[in-house]
Amino acid sequence: MRKIEAVIRHSALQEVQDALDRVGVSGLTITEVKGCGRQKGYTEVYRGARANISLLPKVKVETVVPEAFAPEAVEAIRSAAHTGEVGDGRIFVLPVESAIRIRTGEEGVEILESAERAAWGH
Repeated sequence: MRKIEAVIRHSALQEVQDALDRVGVSGLTITEVKGCGRQKGYTEVYRGARANISLLPKVKVETVVPEAFAPEAVEAIRSAAHTGEVGDGRIFVLPVESAIRIRTGEEGVEILESAERAAWGH
């Protein structure tokens, strides 16, 4: 299994969710995050005081998929989040050693959503 973490613009979230749904990925964790990188931030003025804002709001999308399906899921995210502008985000793919459903104790790929398993042929 692979865990895919994508840090993207807020404006790309719905398109990314739709793209993942089209390829059979429905189990997602979405987190509001802040980050910095090549997109340098901006200066804000409030009551005459200037503040440099270097941490910009982003959204982190996380999912776990079977290893063989990771490239298709990554491409779905990449194509949906791509604008060509600085700040489109990053995608990280990490190995998942094990996954356990707390309620039943089931382990492995079986704990992924049943619709996802059907799309992947599991």
